[in-house]
This record gives sequence, structure tokens and C-alpha cells, in this order.
Amino acid sequence: MHLRRALLLFAIVLGLAALTASLSRPRDRSEPPPERSAPAAPQERAESAPGERGLTFSAGGPPRTRVLSRGRAATVTVSVDQAGQVSLDGLGLVAAAEPLTPASFPVHVDARGRYPVLFTPAGENEPRRVGTLAVR
Repeated sequence: MHLRRALLLFAIVLGLAALTASLSRPRDRSEPPPERSAPAAPQERAESAPGERGLTFSAGGPPRTRVLSRGRAATVTVSVDQAGQVSLDGLGLVAAAEPLTPASFPVHVDARGRYPVLFTPAGENEPRRVGTLAVR
């Protein structure tokens, strides 16, 4: 008796599932899939909030010094030509970076000083100076 009820309930559930599937609207296959945009260039990706500066460094060029006013917020972005690790020495900030994904740091420093921006390529132990963040 219980087996018949269980089978009847199972048949009803399957019937309702089939009915729902037949009534649901099929996807329109004639529309092309949405296009995926190419990754933004590193300069475009470093978007700053209002009142915030964007400071960029590049591991591919000579070391540069970027100046930030004391107490002002900024986003420091470091573009690299190979995978590795970027650090802001003295601020305790470390991030991974790749050619299409630059390292990005939100920075708000109240103390004056010079903070080296270092890049260590993957598989190497010695960091290279990419630049200096000077807070005045």
C-alpha cells in the first residue's frame, strides 16, 4: 500500500516537472552571446575615488619618485612585465602582480617619509626598486 502511494507521488512529481519544462520559454539561440571586452590597460584600471589620487609605477622603466601629500589618500598601482610580488617597504603592504593584473594599494600615510616600491619577480629572491613613494 505504501509502495503504491510512493510510486504515485513519484509519477506526479515527474509529470509536473515535464509539464513545467514544456511550458517554460526556450532560450532564443538566434541572439549572439554578449561580447567580452579586453582587459583594461593598467592606467585605466587604477580608478580613484573622489578626493583620492592615483599614483602609478612601472617595473619596466627606470625608478621614479611619486609625491603624495601627508594625510592624503591615494591608490598606488604598479604595472609589471612578468609575474611577481610588489611591496611598499616601510608600510607593510604586499601584493601579487602579473602583466595584465597590476598590484594596487590603497594608501593613506600621515607620517612624512620615503617608502621604496619594490618588485620581486617570481622565482627570484632579490627585489628590484621600481620607485619611491615620497610623503611630504
